[in-house]
Amino acid sequence: MEFLRPTSLAEALDAKSAQPDAVPIAGGTDVMVELNFDHRRPAALLDLTRVGELAEWTVTPSGTRLGAGVTYARIIAELGDRLPGLAMASRTVGSPQIRNRGTVGGNLGASSPAGDTHPVLLATDATVEVASVRGTREIPIGKFYRGVKRNALEPDELITAIHLPAGTGPQQFSKVGTRNAMVIAVCSFGLALHPEGNRVGAGIGSAGPTPIRAVEAERFAAEELSWESPKPLTDSVARRFGELVAAAATPIDDVRGTAAYRRHALSVLARRTLTWAWKDYARCA
Repeated sequence: MEFLRPTSLAEALDAKSAQPDAVPIAGGTDVMVELNFDHRRPAALLDLTRVGELAEWTVTPSGTRLGAGVTYARIIAELGDRLPGLAMASRTVGSPQIRNRGTVGGNLGASSPAGDTHPVLLATDATVEVASVRGTREIPIGKFYRGVKRNALEPDELITAIHLPAGTGPQQFSKVGTRNAMVIAVCSFGLALHPEGNRVGAGIGSAGPTPIRAVEAERFAAEELSWESPKPLTDSVARRFGELVAAAATPIDDVRGTAAYRRHALSVLARRTLTWAWKDYARCA
Protein backbone atom coordinates (compact mmCIF):
# COMPACT_ATOMS: atom_id res chain seq x y z
CA MET A 1 0.00 0.00 0.00
CA GLU A 2 1.42 3.38 -1.05
CA PHE A 3 1.35 6.21 1.50
CA LEU A 4 1.15 9.73 0.05
CA ARG A 5 1.98 12.73 2.28
CA PRO A 6 1.32 16.08 0.58
CA THR A 7 2.17 19.27 2.47
CA SER A 8 -0.19 21.63 0.63
CA LEU A 9 -3.67 21.51 -0.85
CA ALA A 10 -2.24 21.85 -4.35
CA GLU A 11 -0.03 18.80 -3.78
CA ALA A 12 -2.96 16.86 -2.34
CA LEU A 13 -5.16 17.63 -5.36
CA ASP A 14 -2.34 16.65 -7.74
CA ALA A 15 -1.93 13.37 -5.89
CA LYS A 16 -5.66 12.65 -5.94
CA SER A 17 -5.78 13.42 -9.65
CA ALA A 18 -2.88 11.07 -10.35
CA GLN A 19 -4.34 8.32 -8.13
CA PRO A 20 -8.13 8.71 -7.91
CA ASP A 21 -8.39 5.45 -5.94
CA ALA A 22 -6.21 6.82 -3.13
CA VAL A 23 -8.26 6.99 0.08
CA PRO A 24 -7.98 10.30 1.99
CA ILE A 25 -7.12 10.00 5.67
CA ALA A 26 -6.99 12.77 8.27
CA GLY A 27 -8.13 11.77 11.76
CA GLY A 28 -8.37 8.15 10.64
CA THR A 29 -11.25 7.42 13.02
CA ASP A 30 -13.22 5.64 10.28
CA VAL A 31 -10.55 4.61 7.78
CA MET A 32 -8.23 2.97 10.31
CA VAL A 33 -11.07 0.88 11.72
CA GLU A 34 -11.83 -0.41 8.22
CA LEU A 35 -8.15 -1.15 7.62
CA ASN A 36 -7.69 -2.89 10.97
CA PHE A 37 -10.66 -5.16 10.32
CA ASP A 38 -9.53 -5.74 6.73
CA HIS A 39 -12.80 -4.30 5.39
CA ARG A 40 -10.83 -2.11 3.00
CA ARG A 41 -7.43 -2.49 1.39
CA PRO A 42 -6.85 0.53 -0.90
CA ALA A 43 -3.92 0.80 -3.25
CA ALA A 44 -2.89 4.06 -1.59
CA LEU A 45 -3.65 6.29 1.39
CA LEU A 46 -3.61 10.07 0.97
CA ASP A 47 -2.54 11.56 4.31
CA LEU A 48 -4.01 15.07 4.70
CA THR A 49 -2.75 15.83 8.20
CA ARG A 50 0.06 18.09 6.94
CA VAL A 51 -2.21 20.15 4.67
CA GLY A 52 -2.55 23.29 6.77
CA GLU A 53 -5.24 24.90 4.59
CA LEU A 54 -7.72 22.20 5.61
CA ALA A 55 -7.29 22.88 9.34
CA GLU A 56 -8.42 26.52 9.20
CA TRP A 57 -11.80 28.17 9.77
CA THR A 58 -12.75 31.69 8.81
CA VAL A 59 -15.66 34.06 9.25
CA THR A 60 -17.26 34.94 5.92
CA PRO A 61 -19.86 37.58 4.98
CA SER A 62 -22.54 34.87 4.99
CA GLY A 63 -21.39 32.76 7.93
CA THR A 64 -18.49 30.41 8.64
CA ARG A 65 -16.16 28.50 6.34
CA LEU A 66 -15.07 25.41 8.27
CA GLY A 67 -12.01 23.64 6.91
CA ALA A 68 -12.53 19.93 6.39
CA GLY A 69 -9.63 19.17 8.75
CA VAL A 70 -10.90 21.15 11.76
CA THR A 71 -11.38 18.67 14.59
CA TYR A 72 -14.46 18.16 16.73
CA ALA A 73 -12.49 19.31 19.77
CA ARG A 74 -11.72 22.63 18.09
CA ILE A 75 -15.34 23.10 17.03
CA ILE A 76 -16.38 22.68 20.67
CA ALA A 77 -13.67 24.99 22.01
CA GLU A 78 -13.58 27.67 19.29
CA LEU A 79 -16.95 27.69 17.55
CA GLY A 80 -19.57 26.88 20.18
CA ASP A 81 -21.05 30.37 19.97
CA ARG A 82 -21.09 30.58 16.16
CA LEU A 83 -22.09 26.96 15.41
CA PRO A 84 -24.02 25.82 18.50
CA GLY A 85 -25.79 22.87 16.88
CA LEU A 86 -22.59 21.51 15.38
CA ALA A 87 -20.81 21.95 18.71
CA MET A 88 -23.59 20.00 20.45
CA ALA A 89 -23.24 17.17 17.96
CA SER A 90 -19.45 17.25 18.26
CA ARG A 91 -19.67 16.75 22.03
CA THR A 92 -21.41 13.40 21.48
CA VAL A 93 -18.76 12.03 19.10
CA GLY A 94 -16.67 9.24 20.55
CA SER A 95 -14.17 9.78 23.34
CA PRO A 96 -11.91 12.81 23.94
CA GLN A 97 -9.24 11.05 21.90
CA ILE A 98 -11.62 10.63 18.95
CA ARG A 99 -12.79 14.25 19.20
CA ASN A 100 -9.15 15.37 19.12
CA ARG A 101 -8.64 13.50 15.83
CA GLY A 102 -11.99 13.27 14.04
CA THR A 103 -13.25 15.93 11.64
CA VAL A 104 -16.50 16.97 9.99
CA GLY A 105 -14.78 16.50 6.63
CA GLY A 106 -14.12 12.89 7.57
CA ASN A 107 -17.73 12.44 8.68
CA LEU A 108 -18.88 13.70 5.29
CA GLY A 109 -16.35 11.59 3.41
CA ALA A 110 -17.48 8.42 5.17
CA SER A 111 -21.13 9.38 4.50
CA SER A 112 -22.47 6.93 7.06
CA PRO A 113 -26.15 7.63 7.74
CA ALA A 114 -25.29 7.38 11.46
CA GLY A 115 -22.72 10.19 11.36
CA ASP A 116 -23.45 12.61 14.20
CA THR A 117 -22.88 15.86 12.31
CA HIS A 118 -25.19 15.16 9.35
CA PRO A 119 -28.53 16.12 10.96
CA VAL A 120 -27.15 19.51 12.01
CA LEU A 121 -25.62 20.16 8.59
CA LEU A 122 -29.01 19.47 7.01
CA ALA A 123 -30.90 21.62 9.50
CA THR A 124 -28.52 24.57 9.05
CA ASP A 125 -28.45 24.51 5.22
CA ALA A 126 -24.74 23.77 4.98
CA THR A 127 -22.86 23.60 1.70
CA VAL A 128 -19.95 21.25 1.02
CA GLU A 129 -16.95 22.73 -0.79
CA VAL A 130 -15.02 20.20 -2.87
CA ALA A 131 -11.98 20.67 -5.08
CA SER A 132 -9.87 18.96 -7.70
CA VAL A 133 -7.22 20.05 -10.18
CA ARG A 134 -10.19 20.97 -12.39
CA GLY A 135 -11.42 23.59 -9.94
CA THR A 136 -13.69 24.10 -6.93
CA ARG A 137 -17.43 23.59 -6.64
CA GLU A 138 -20.02 23.77 -3.87
CA ILE A 139 -22.65 21.07 -3.26
CA PRO A 140 -25.79 21.82 -1.22
CA ILE A 141 -25.83 19.40 1.69
CA GLY A 142 -29.13 17.86 0.61
CA LYS A 143 -27.57 16.78 -2.69
CA PHE A 144 -24.34 15.49 -1.20
CA TYR A 145 -25.64 12.17 0.15
CA ARG A 146 -26.28 9.54 -2.53
CA GLY A 147 -26.78 6.30 -0.58
CA VAL A 148 -25.30 4.20 2.22
CA LYS A 149 -21.72 5.47 2.50
CA ARG A 150 -21.98 7.07 -0.94
CA ASN A 151 -21.75 10.74 -1.81
CA ALA A 152 -21.52 13.18 -4.70
CA LEU A 153 -17.71 13.37 -4.80
CA GLU A 154 -16.02 12.64 -8.11
CA PRO A 155 -13.06 10.23 -7.93
CA ASP A 156 -10.48 13.03 -8.20
CA GLU A 157 -12.13 15.37 -5.69
CA LEU A 158 -11.42 16.12 -2.04
CA ILE A 159 -13.68 17.78 0.53
CA THR A 160 -11.99 21.06 1.40
CA ALA A 161 -14.52 22.91 3.58
CA ILE A 162 -18.07 23.19 4.84
CA HIS A 163 -19.90 26.52 4.54
CA LEU A 164 -22.44 27.17 7.30
CA PRO A 165 -24.72 30.22 7.15
CA ALA A 166 -24.69 32.56 10.12
CA GLY A 167 -27.15 31.24 12.69
CA THR A 168 -29.90 33.71 13.56
CA GLY A 169 -31.86 31.48 15.90
CA PRO A 170 -31.44 28.66 18.42
CA GLN A 171 -30.10 25.27 17.34
CA GLN A 172 -30.36 21.85 18.95
CA PHE A 173 -29.02 18.33 18.53
CA SER A 174 -30.04 15.14 20.28
CA LYS A 175 -29.47 11.44 19.77
CA VAL A 176 -30.48 8.12 21.24
CA GLY A 177 -27.88 5.52 22.14
CA THR A 178 -26.89 3.23 24.96
CA ARG A 179 -24.95 6.18 26.41
CA ASN A 180 -24.40 9.86 25.59
CA ALA A 181 -21.16 9.45 23.66
CA MET A 182 -18.76 6.75 22.42
CA VAL A 183 -21.71 5.10 20.74
CA ILE A 184 -23.21 4.85 17.25
CA ALA A 185 -26.57 6.59 17.29
CA VAL A 186 -29.72 4.48 17.20
CA CYS A 187 -31.19 7.65 15.74
CA SER A 188 -30.40 11.35 15.93
CA PHE A 189 -32.03 14.68 15.18
CA GLY A 190 -30.81 18.19 14.44
CA LEU A 191 -32.95 21.33 14.57
CA ALA A 192 -32.34 24.97 13.66
CA LEU A 193 -34.69 27.94 13.82
CA HIS A 194 -34.22 30.52 11.04
CA PRO A 195 -36.17 33.60 12.20
CA GLU A 196 -34.90 35.74 9.31
CA GLY A 197 -37.08 33.70 6.97
CA ASN A 198 -39.57 32.26 9.47
CA ARG A 199 -38.18 28.82 8.70
CA VAL A 200 -37.32 25.65 10.60
CA GLY A 201 -34.57 23.21 9.63
CA ALA A 202 -34.88 19.56 10.66
CA GLY A 203 -32.38 16.78 9.94
CA ILE A 204 -32.63 13.07 10.75
CA GLY A 205 -29.71 10.68 11.25
CA SER A 206 -29.37 6.91 11.51
CA ALA A 207 -32.92 6.26 10.31
CA GLY A 208 -32.53 5.69 6.59
CA PRO A 209 -29.94 4.87 3.91
CA THR A 210 -28.85 8.52 4.02
CA PRO A 211 -29.33 11.41 6.43
CA ILE A 212 -32.81 12.81 5.79
CA ARG A 213 -34.38 16.25 5.81
CA ALA A 214 -37.86 16.27 7.36
CA VAL A 215 -39.40 18.66 4.84
CA GLU A 216 -43.07 18.32 5.83
CA ALA A 217 -42.21 18.77 9.49
CA GLU A 218 -40.22 21.89 8.65
CA ARG A 219 -43.12 23.35 6.68
CA PHE A 220 -45.64 22.57 9.41
CA ALA A 221 -43.58 24.13 12.19
CA ALA A 222 -42.78 27.23 10.16
CA GLU A 223 -46.49 27.86 9.61
CA GLU A 224 -47.57 27.14 13.18
CA LEU A 225 -44.96 29.08 15.15
CA SER A 226 -45.74 32.67 16.11
CA TRP A 227 -42.51 34.29 14.97
CA GLU A 228 -43.36 37.97 15.46
CA SER A 229 -44.82 37.67 18.96
CA PRO A 230 -43.67 34.30 20.34
CA LYS A 231 -46.24 32.36 22.32
CA PRO A 232 -45.65 29.16 24.29
CA LEU A 233 -45.43 26.09 22.11
CA THR A 234 -48.64 24.09 22.35
CA ASP A 235 -48.54 20.38 23.00
CA SER A 236 -50.55 19.69 19.84
CA VAL A 237 -48.02 21.49 17.64
CA ALA A 238 -45.06 19.75 19.28
CA ARG A 239 -46.71 16.33 18.92
CA ARG A 240 -47.66 16.88 15.28
CA PHE A 241 -44.13 18.04 14.53
CA GLY A 242 -42.80 14.85 16.10
CA GLU A 243 -45.22 12.73 14.06
CA LEU A 244 -44.12 14.36 10.82
CA VAL A 245 -40.45 13.88 11.67
CA ALA A 246 -41.05 10.20 12.40
CA ALA A 247 -42.99 9.85 9.14
CA ALA A 248 -40.04 11.26 7.17
CA ALA A 249 -37.70 8.52 8.41
CA THR A 250 -37.14 5.24 6.57
CA PRO A 251 -35.52 3.12 9.29
CA ILE A 252 -34.73 -0.59 9.37
CA ASP A 253 -34.46 -3.21 12.10
CA ASP A 254 -30.85 -3.89 13.09
CA VAL A 255 -28.75 -4.79 16.12
CA ARG A 256 -29.06 -1.28 17.58
CA GLY A 257 -32.85 -0.97 17.40
CA THR A 258 -36.03 -1.72 15.52
CA ALA A 259 -37.59 0.51 12.89
CA ALA A 260 -40.61 1.07 15.14
CA TYR A 261 -38.41 2.13 18.05
CA ARG A 262 -36.45 4.54 15.85
CA ARG A 263 -39.64 6.22 14.65
CA HIS A 264 -40.92 6.54 18.22
CA ALA A 265 -37.58 7.90 19.45
CA LEU A 266 -37.40 10.43 16.62
CA SER A 267 -40.85 11.76 17.46
CA VAL A 268 -39.72 12.28 21.06
CA LEU A 269 -36.43 13.92 20.03
CA ALA A 270 -38.26 16.22 17.63
CA ARG A 271 -40.79 17.33 20.26
CA ARG A 272 -38.10 17.97 22.84
CA THR A 273 -35.67 19.84 20.60
CA LEU A 274 -38.40 22.05 19.14
CA THR A 275 -39.63 22.85 22.66
CA TRP A 276 -36.12 23.71 23.88
CA ALA A 277 -35.28 25.82 20.83
CA TRP A 278 -38.59 27.68 20.88
CA LYS A 279 -38.21 28.52 24.58
CA ASP A 280 -34.78 29.97 23.82
CA TYR A 281 -36.17 31.95 20.90
CA ALA A 282 -39.11 33.31 22.92
CA ARG A 283 -36.81 34.30 25.77
CA CYS A 284 -34.57 36.34 23.46
CA ALA A 285 -37.25 37.76 21.14
